[in-house]
Amino acid sequence: MIPRYPKVVVLGAGTMGAQLACLLAGSGSRVTLLDLDAETARRGLKRVSALRPSPLYLASDLDRIRTDGFDNLADALDGAAWVLEAIVEQLEPKCALLARVDEALGDATERPIVTTNTSGLSIAALAEGRSEAFRERFFGTHFFNPPRYARLLELVPLPETDPAAVAALAEFASRQLGKGTVMARDTPAFIANRLGVHGLLTALELAGRHGLGIEQVDELTGPLIGRPKSATFRTLDLVGIDVAVAVADHCYADLADDAQRERFAVPQRVRDLVARGALGDKSGAGFYRKVDGEILALDLGTSDYRPRQRLASAAIEMARNERDLGKRLAMLLAAKGDPATDFLRDLFGAGLGYAAEVGPEIADDAVSVDRAVRWGFGWELGPFETLDALGPARDQLVGEAAGALPERFYANSSAWSFLAGALQPLQPLPGSTDLAAARTGNLPSNSSASVIELPDNVLGLELHDKLNIIGLDTIDMIRRAVALASERYDGLVIGTQANDFSAGANLALLLIEAEEGEWAELDRAALRFQAATFEIRHAPVPVVVAPRGRTLGGGAELVLAADRAQPLRETYIGLVEAGVGLIPAGGGSTAMARRAGESLPAGTDADLFPFFQHAFTTIAFAKVAMSAAEARELGLIGWCEPTTANPDRQWTDAVRAVRILAETGYAPPGETLIRVLGRRGIAAVEALTYNQLAARQISEHDRRIVNELAHVMSGGDVAEGTRVSEQYLLDLEREAFLRLLGERLTRDRIRHTLKTGKPLRN
Repeated sequence: MIPRYPKVVVLGAGTMGAQLACLLAGSGSRVTLLDLDAETARRGLKRVSALRPSPLYLASDLDRIRTDGFDNLADALDGAAWVLEAIVEQLEPKCALLARVDEALGDATERPIVTTNTSGLSIAALAEGRSEAFRERFFGTHFFNPPRYARLLELVPLPETDPAAVAALAEFASRQLGKGTVMARDTPAFIANRLGVHGLLTALELAGRHGLGIEQVDELTGPLIGRPKSATFRTLDLVGIDVAVAVADHCYADLADDAQRERFAVPQRVRDLVARGALGDKSGAGFYRKVDGEILALDLGTSDYRPRQRLASAAIEMARNERDLGKRLAMLLAAKGDPATDFLRDLFGAGLGYAAEVGPEIADDAVSVDRAVRWGFGWELGPFETLDALGPARDQLVGEAAGALPERFYANSSAWSFLAGALQPLQPLPGSTDLAAARTGNLPSNSSASVIELPDNVLGLELHDKLNIIGLDTIDMIRRAVALASERYDGLVIGTQANDFSAGANLALLLIEAEEGEWAELDRAALRFQAATFEIRHAPVPVVVAPRGRTLGGGAELVLAADRAQPLRETYIGLVEAGVGLIPAGGGSTAMARRAGESLPAGTDADLFPFFQHAFTTIAFAKVAMSAAEARELGLIGWCEPTTANPDRQWTDAVRAVRILAETGYAPPGETLIRVLGRRGIAAVEALTYNQLAARQISEHDRRIVNELAHVMSGGDVAEGTRVSEQYLLDLEREAFLRLLGERLTRDRIRHTLKTGKPLRN
């Protein structure tokens, strides 16, 4: 039976507790959020629900959260399946509240699990003095912040904790919350924070030693070495400098026998930041501060803010051209005589050496450590994966620690077990699909995408280019995959393993060809993209598209063409072409017009205009859904299409969706006649934009774009209620797209977006 927690009690309505309540409510649980009193809980929830990015999938998720005070604790616990304590990160108040929970549960036979959300406090100390029945159902749950978006969940059981209770929550967290769970030992700061805080403080020390500014350290410790753009000091500003100091202080206090204990001693200049209230983003200043639109960096010597300075390093610039992360790291760490590469060599030596030293203390195996760091901090490679990637160079890098290292931490589908002192078979992640095994040399592939053979006689198309920008190579692979699936397989899945499904069409290429007047070529390219989405929609076998992350422009058009979507909950989908002066022309405008027309049952005389207006404004305002649930409300994903919480499960869920369609009598849609508003729709938009222009709410070019869109989605110069073919609307959208691309103002918008990443209102 799949674990469910229909009623959850969250104790503490601070930033973390209230966000956890939002996450659980969005995942289907009914939540009671308690604090000192009901009003405190209500204020905490209100404050958190206003955060951006939002902790809520939908605003209506709040309807599943009830607020109350600790004085009603006993009533709140009645019928609860899970009690999640998330008050202030201090031992004494947590212990006192857990004692009240133990007392309130009394002799209940059906006991909920009780977990404490802590970033590093001793779980054994928190359970001290609790009843045997309590301890059997009690363990630690370290959710990373923000809990909706951060993937890692560390589970920290006691020796007496019921393993079945831990396993059930791990499965629930994977399926419903989208978490990557790892089992951590009850050691200070557990796995990720132990290594992460060590690395952050090491970077701070090395910055001073090598004469680098914090912005230069961030330039070195971000995507260059396979880590997030927030790198080191930007990450500290995001999580809160005070939070990082608290974790470091806990480590320093509790790691008396750690040979590197002094690494956790927080420098005075960092404590000075906390003392003056410079806590990072939440206070408006930390290691960085924004002044009059300019981001300034903290000078580690003077503690004043100054303009950021770019790093000058020939070795770094050369390494940026290497796409393979392992080879890039080897290049960086082999270079000498440069403060930047000297810094990286010292940083990796210290970090990898410490991971090798404490790995057996904090986890059972290398893969748990690597997953904790990858999922917790967004690294491409964990420390032991990095050691393997470096090969022979690792021994010189980690120095004395090299003698205790195995030859490899991963080999032949096995991973190093600290318990066994040997390689052990690596268990696949629950619900995952092995895409590496799905790739065969007999199927088509290019630099943009690869056709792969999935289980259950389902074909796959894996997009794997940078941001999965859709160009002619991608379009060609889509059409080949549809044709092959139609001939030999029961269906097709189109997806990716990358964080983002697709950032849309290749704007740079569009701009170049438009500037050179290659209109015939541009028309052919648009026709090819329309043909690809048309073939997806009308294939004789079901096609499921599995979007995730940014799914914009052309990426959204692929989703709209599919028989159904299998989106991650964290899918940010939108038809954003209007932002660069265009309209969707890969079938997106047509698909939204079709969905509006299909909103009314056949034969009804109800007014189509509200449905047209909803679909039209979604495109005209370039709306982007900030969750798959929000995408349903925008009409970009069907109301009956379920979502996947965990990215590791998405391909498996998509294959299952294909099988369901294939085995229940799938038939492709026939020739579709789309009911349109005709001249009424065009006139309504022209009147609205005339008034907006007069009020200076939009520009002349804005008006031109939305009027072109209205002409397409209304079906052109026809009577209201006319039914037109898909091909008729596809021709209209392609012609409008080319007309707009021919406008200098549109090309200026594209150029500005490519340069700055921001829209231009001209």
